[in-house]
Amino acid sequence: MKPFRRISVLGSGGWGTALSLLLHKKGYDTLLWGNTREYVEFLKKKRENVKYLPGVSIPADLPLTSDLSRASDGRELIVVAVPTPYLRSVMKRFKPYYVNGTAVLSVVKGIENETLLLASQVIKDVLGDVPVTLMMGPSHAEEVARGLPTTAVVSGGEMCEEIQKVFFTDRFRVYTNPDTIGVEVGAAVKNVIAIAAGICEGLQFGDNTKAALITRGLVEISRLGVKMGGQKATFSGLTGLGDLITTCISPYGRNRRVGLEIGKGEKIKEVLEGMEQVAEGVFTTRSVNLLAKKHEVDMPICREIYSILYEDKDPRTAVGDLMMRTPKAELEELE
Repeated sequence: MKPFRRISVLGSGGWGTALSLLLHKKGYDTLLWGNTREYVEFLKKKRENVKYLPGVSIPADLPLTSDLSRASDGRELIVVAVPTPYLRSVMKRFKPYYVNGTAVLSVVKGIENETLLLASQVIKDVLGDVPVTLMMGPSHAEEVARGLPTTAVVSGGEMCEEIQKVFFTDRFRVYTNPDTIGVEVGAAVKNVIAIAAGICEGLQFGDNTKAALITRGLVEISRLGVKMGGQKATFSGLTGLGDLITTCISPYGRNRRVGLEIGKGEKIKEVLEGMEQVAEGVFTTRSVNLLAKKHEVDMPICREIYSILYEDKDPRTAVGDLMMRTPKAELEELE
């Protein structure tokens, strides 16, 4: 296999920017693509992604572009870091320039509402049967960009080990896992539980509540993931438990922040209008609700978050309904 040397990152949000900085620092010929010409021109002048990654400098020799043809030209690896709600439209625009056989790495954590496809499946649905690998894990852009120790997992096909080498540094440790479905489901569905974690904080609940939420949330994620074809052990790993803990406790978490404001009494429409970045969990909540029905999986926490976001249910009522469900045996629930 030809080593990757020229890499494009599609998506100039916080995560795409952070990965571009990591790759550039390692010496790869890295190009960062942004969706709007105006913001890319701003980034070229400012050399700081003030919207999505404030306080982190973008080196003068890291090229930026809003031209998708340039992002494809001569590139051996395409890293896709576009939020799920915009993923299909960007891939459709990118398709005419995509060179067949070029490796694609998805770092997108979400499930498309209309099709219930995972992000990597959306990419394949648009580009065709292309070699897509995943990289997921507990990895906030703000910390990766500042060189704080972080771990991640790559999954999917024969390129895993090569991509593992590309991103591996003394501050970014990368594992491999062949369970692509489990890795991607865990990384996507944890965002729904993160909204619940934020709601708990907004309601001024304590550590007992948060511990219960994370534990029971992981049970729900695992149930759905296994039904969809994932391996149960994966959900105890970095893209399951690891990613869930990070997104539920970190002040950087966008989904947690959405829940926090809702717990304080804000309505979802008002919360989203005040945010620059996409909170994937809001959209994933709708998809998870449909998937749970499709696969006949009991996901009470996710169901209540759906009711809060899309049916205007009062969060305190939702908590009461969760607490007063029929008593059950824990070990049977963990099976």
